Amino acid sequence: MIFRNKTSRNKKQEKSSLTLRSSFPLKKQWQSFAMLVGLFLFSCSPNPETFVTHINGYWEIDEVILQDGSKKDYNYNDTIDYFEINDSLTGIRKKLKPNFFGTFETSKDVEMIRIIIENDSLNVYYTTPFATWKETILLATKAQLKIINQNKDVYLYKRYQPLDLGEINKN
Repeated sequence: MIFRNKTSRNKKQEKSSLTLRSSFPLKKQWQSFAMLVGLFLFSCSPNPETFVTHINGYWEIDEVILQDGSKKDYNYNDTIDYFEINDSLTGIRKKLKPNFFGTFETSKDVEMIRIIIENDSLNVYYTTPFATWKETILLATKAQLKIINQNKDVYLYKRYQPLDLGEINKN
């Protein structure tokens, strides 16, 4: 009887060591897989130089995600932002107010901007007579612009589409 217990104990020990040996390579495989996925995602991060060609134009805020994670949706904007960047990566941002005649009302206020690629980020430096500040462009495509400010608030813009009053009158 004692002999039988020793044998069963040896089988249990053998089984547990077998389980450890077989799970170890699996753990290594998962680590390798996770590392490959991480490298793939890191290598596929967008090149900020490609953003520059998409910045120019009229943009309206679609939503803002505040630093605390809360979200503010903009269903209606009475002002839009106009960006104009030249080949030397300098330009302006101006606040415009669209009207029903298809034109814009504006003030003489303008923000001078300078774009610099730093540490794989596209940073925008603003200058007015009253202040200077920096924002970072996280994404810029033909249809979308995503900017984070120094407060860590993320602004998601969409291309401004003027209201077509002719379409409204047809319905």
